Amino acid sequence: MPDASNWDWTVQKKTVADLKQLRNKFKAVHEFVASPDGEKIAVPVVNDDNAFTAAVNDDVWPEIVELLWYLRFLPDGRLMGLVRIDDQWTLMIDGVPWSERFEYAWDPRACANGSGIGLMYKRDFKYGIAIDDKTWAEGFDGIRDYALSPDGTRAAATVQVAPLAEADIFAFAEGVWSIAVDGKAWDKKYVNTWKPIFSADGSKVAAEIRTDICEYTVSIDGNDWSDKFGCVWEPLFHPQNGAVIAPVRKDGVWRMAENGKTIWNGKYNQLWHVKFSPDGLRIAAIASPEYGRWTIAVDDAPWKKIWGDMVLEPHFSPDGKRVAAIVKENNRWTVAVDGRPWDIHFDMIWNPVFSPCGSHVITKAGDNDRFMLVADGKQVGPSYEALWEPVFSPDGKQILLKYIEDDKYCRQVVSASEVLG
Repeated sequence: MPDASNWDWTVQKKTVADLKQLRNKFKAVHEFVASPDGEKIAVPVVNDDNAFTAAVNDDVWPEIVELLWYLRFLPDGRLMGLVRIDDQWTLMIDGVPWSERFEYAWDPRACANGSGIGLMYKRDFKYGIAIDDKTWAEGFDGIRDYALSPDGTRAAATVQVAPLAEADIFAFAEGVWSIAVDGKAWDKKYVNTWKPIFSADGSKVAAEIRTDICEYTVSIDGNDWSDKFGCVWEPLFHPQNGAVIAPVRKDGVWRMAENGKTIWNGKYNQLWHVKFSPDGLRIAAIASPEYGRWTIAVDDAPWKKIWGDMVLEPHFSPDGKRVAAIVKENNRWTVAVDGRPWDIHFDMIWNPVFSPCGSHVITKAGDNDRFMLVADGKQVGPSYEALWEPVFSPDGKQILLKYIEDDKYCRQVVSASEVLG
C-alpha cells in the first residue's frame, strides 16, 4: 500500500493538468491514470508517426516505442508500462526500459510497498517470471498465474513442467503442473495447480492443487494436506501464526478448513474470497447459504441479509470490528456494512474504504456515465467526468479526491468533517 503520511494534506483544490492541451498536442490520447498521491496524471499518447510514449502532467517520456500498454503508477509513485521495442516486449519504468526483452510479457505487478516489480513472460517458447529485470534461470512449457513475496524479492507461479500433446488425456491425468518458486519447480506433479501465495515472511508458499480427476487439496512447499476434498479455493496464510486456511468442499457442502481440518461448523452452498482482519483474529468470506443467494459470513456467522445477483469480497475496518462489501440486486450496485445495505444504488460502485477509526465508509460510484463520491450511503458533492477512488488521510481528518471535470485534472483535499457531517 502507498505510504500516505508524506502526502500534502492541505485542504485545497489544485488543477494539475489541462487535458485539452494534451489532446490537441497528440494524434491520440488513451486511458488516463492518476498517481496515488494525486500529484500526477499520466496517459499513453500517440504522435503523428503512430509511435507511442507517455505524457506525465506537462512532461513526456523521451523514449519513443512501438506500443505502450497497461500504464500504471506503482505504490511508491513510479510509473510503469509494458512497451514493445523492435518487435519485442519489456517493461518501462519512468521512461527507462528494462534490458531484458521478451516475445510477450504481461501482468506486471508490484509488491505491497512497490520495491519489487514482477511480470510473466514468454521467450524462446518457454515461460517464466522476471523480477526487477532479472529472469528465471529455467523456463517452463506453460504458466498460468503468479505471486510476489511481500518484500518483492521472490516469485511463485503455476507452471507446466512436462510437455502435453493435444488431446493426451492420459498424460494430463498423470499430472503435468506444479508450482515453481524462484524458478525451481516442486518435485511433485499435479493434474492442476492454482493461486500460489506467500506467507507473511516470504518463507513459504501455499497453493490449490488437484491430485486426481476428482480430488483437490492444498499444498505448502510441496507438502500436501492429507485430507482430500471435492474442491478447494485459494488458500491463505494466517498473518499471525502461519497456519493455512482455505474453503473446502466435502460431502456436497463448503466449509472453512485450517491445515486440512474444518474449523467452521456452517455448511454452505459456496464459500470463497477469504479475508483476515488486520489483527488476524477474525475471518470473513463470501458465502452462499442457499442456491443462487449470496451474503458475507464473518467467523462462521452469515449476515441475515442475502442477495441474488452478486456479493463481492469482504473488507475489514482497520480495527477489525466491522465488515463492508459490494452487493448487487436487480442489476444495481450498492455497499452493505455489517449486513445492512445502503439505501442508494448505482450503475457501478467501487471498493468500500473505511475511515481510520472504522466509523465511516466512503467509495466511488457511477451512474448515467457520471462519477461521484458516496459517504455512509449518501452522495456527497458534485458528479464528475472521471473520478478515482477516494483516500483518507492517515489521521482520518481529510479525504483526497482525484477527478476530471471540464477537461481538467484536479487534485482536491477536503475536510472529512464536511463530507461525513
